[in-house]
Amino acid sequence: MIAETICSAVAAAGLGIAAVTAYRKRFLAAARLAAYALVPLGLVMTGAVEWAAETAFSPVAWAGFGVLGTAWLLFLGTRSAERRAGGTRKERRAAAKAAQRDAVAPAASAPTLGAGARPTAKAKPAAAPAEDFSDIEAILKKHGI
Repeated sequence: MIAETICSAVAAAGLGIAAVTAYRKRFLAAARLAAYALVPLGLVMTGAVEWAAETAFSPVAWAGFGVLGTAWLLFLGTRSAERRAGGTRKERRAAAKAAQRDAVAPAASAPTLGAGARPTAKAKPAAAPAEDFSDIEAILKKHGI
């Protein structure tokens, strides 16, 4: 009962300050003050203040908060243990897929054009990359074209 009275007094004082602020032509600030002042009044009207007052003096409620805290600590502990063990399931799947992709040689499908692959008999000084067709001519001759 006393908590409701205090909240109602705070709301009335806040609305009074908002009225004075509006009188000084600061309407935006007055509207903001009125919004803050109406919150405690709304909490009294919904019964949230009474519930909070009953909860503060209830041993069962405090035991419930203890259970929630224990659950929170267990959750955090399992998350940290999971990170130390190698991450979440999603991360382990991504690592397995990456290992599977890396198992095949990534350069196996790339053409091998080293220094020994070019025919040395037709070695010309390359004036420009657009004019050096010796590799293409060798491939075409090899296939009989």
